Amino acid sequence: MKKLIALVTGTSSGIGRATAERLASAGYTVYGTSRRGAQSGQQSFATLALDVTSDASVEALVREVIRLEGRIDLLVNNAGFGVAPAAAEESSIEQAQAIFDTNFMGIVRMTLAVVPHMRRQGAGRIINIGSVLGLLAMPYGALYAATKHAVEGYSESLDHELRTRGIRVSIIEPAYTKTQFDANFVQPDARLDEYAEIRASLAVTVKKVMADADQPSVVADVVLKAATAVRPKVRYTAGRLAARLRLLRRFAPAAALDAGIRKDLGLDAVALSLSHTANVPLRSDAQPNP
Repeated sequence: MKKLIALVTGTSSGIGRATAERLASAGYTVYGTSRRGAQSGQQSFATLALDVTSDASVEALVREVIRLEGRIDLLVNNAGFGVAPAAAEESSIEQAQAIFDTNFMGIVRMTLAVVPHMRRQGAGRIINIGSVLGLLAMPYGALYAATKHAVEGYSESLDHELRTRGIRVSIIEPAYTKTQFDANFVQPDARLDEYAEIRASLAVTVKKVMADADQPSVVADVVLKAATAVRPKVRYTAGRLAARLRLLRRFAPAAALDAGIRKDLGLDAVALSLSHTANVPLRSDAQPNP
């Protein structure tokens, strides 16, 4: 029996690299991608150059894998980036377009290029690396959360469309994961002094949380589970925190969940500090004393 062929985007490090290695160890022939192409040192998978924001680059990559192997059985869309914690108004329209072009449109481009081959095969799996922020938005992470919400909707719709063609689509929803992702955050390009304190506070919070985050292998194991499931689910959480957040999103009262998010991120404490400094009421609906 011939090996199954897997194509994984964004494999230079982190979740992508761990996923490519896990699939290779499970018997797949794996093609990973990065902007620079071939990686130095020994690895269990080949690496090809890819820019997911370029139609031509995506088409050339898929054409090359088909030339080499004749088929693609599994596509894992992992490539993406985030903006450092900041207010939504601290990113320009151009920055918003850039993150959507990679995190969402990159998945669309890869899907459009690969699905015709999977349809002709009559089988295939597409796995999109989403996030718990695709179901539970994080304050001061609006653009990244928006891209992951888009991935959720696109993936669910796509699975409905393609399952009668023998193709299934799944989303993996990790929480915090120990990768270089946070170290490679793009800085907001329209910083405002009004948000300096909360940016600094959130940077400390994220650093603390990342110290206890899951290893990329946790996500890679879930990718393999979804890829090999006889009856794959549309959504899989990866790690205990992600599973807990999904349950809270489903069953916890909205007000309690909202309060918990603000407490964990220290948002109200910072807001109180700022209100005292500025000598203004914390609540927008507060009335002055008579």
